[in-house]
Amino acid sequence: MSDVFVTRRIPRAGLEVLDGAGAAYTVGQHDDEAALPRAALIAGAQQADVLLTLLTERIDHEVLAANPRLRGVANMAVGFDNVDVAAATALGIPVCNTPGVLTESTADLTWALLLAVARRIPEAHGYMTAGRYARWGPNLLLGADVGPGPDGSARTLGIVGYGRIGAAVARRARGFDMRVIAWTRSGPERIERDGVEYASLDELLATSDYVSVHVASSATTRHLLDARALGLMKPTAYLVNTARGDVVDEAALVEALRSDRIAGAGLDVYEHEPAMAPGLADCPNAVLLPHIGSATHATRDRMATMAAENALAHLRGERAPNCVNPEVYDAAAYRARAGTAQRG
Repeated sequence: MSDVFVTRRIPRAGLEVLDGAGAAYTVGQHDDEAALPRAALIAGAQQADVLLTLLTERIDHEVLAANPRLRGVANMAVGFDNVDVAAATALGIPVCNTPGVLTESTADLTWALLLAVARRIPEAHGYMTAGRYARWGPNLLLGADVGPGPDGSARTLGIVGYGRIGAAVARRARGFDMRVIAWTRSGPERIERDGVEYASLDELLATSDYVSVHVASSATTRHLLDARALGLMKPTAYLVNTARGDVVDEAALVEALRSDRIAGAGLDVYEHEPAMAPGLADCPNAVLLPHIGSATHATRDRMATMAAENALAHLRGERAPNCVNPEVYDAAAYRARAGTAQRG
């Protein structure tokens, strides 16, 4: 038995929080490149009071119902689409995430991708390391301007989804003298309050030189950018996605890249992660990263610390600070589960 089952190895900063509180924990998988087998996940849930999970684990009804003593789930991520929150609420289990902490790191990576695909940085690096650079030439690895070009006209950045990260990406665009437009399902109020232009999604896609995706994964956003939407983009435009992979129809994106329907794409997330759509890896106009939007030492340490603090709140029967289903605390199912845990 353990107080906390940590599904996969997390940064030491998070484990030190558990150590400092005297909480017993078990780590299910120490190999960063290996998945936690489903059977091991269920077995871990059966033997712990709290789950500390990552986005790589599917925390569904089967896992949540495996242990009547389970007191909470602490997900080390801002997103929590890997957890069946409705099932957790029905069972009386609070679920937490780690909001806010990765905003700036992910916004930075968004810009790294945007610049890398526009200026063909990975291709240029490969050109150098392959020993192909014999002499400079005026047609060598021509890319696209991000700031105003020689004619002085501003490029347009379109932001799809205007939450914390979308707003942070917009702020960075000021340094490139870009025109910024944005769309979100919640309407123009916050966008216009920040001094950003609001546009319909179709208008944004049709007029932007760069489209950056920042919406959450849900039934309503799946394939939000499908073949029709990609077809609205200018052939000189670039798509950047650091949000969730299933927001983009990846097969349609491959076709758009192959046919030069759009100029390029920078991706940190994938529809069927870690797999990529067939042909995507062969597209020279795509820059592909392995979901590293929050991958800085400071950010990942803080995420691990927040997740551990949420796990400790679950253990103590306290209202966790980052609960995504706070209504669960007033439910009979939660009180019954808490009583079961105390008797156990």
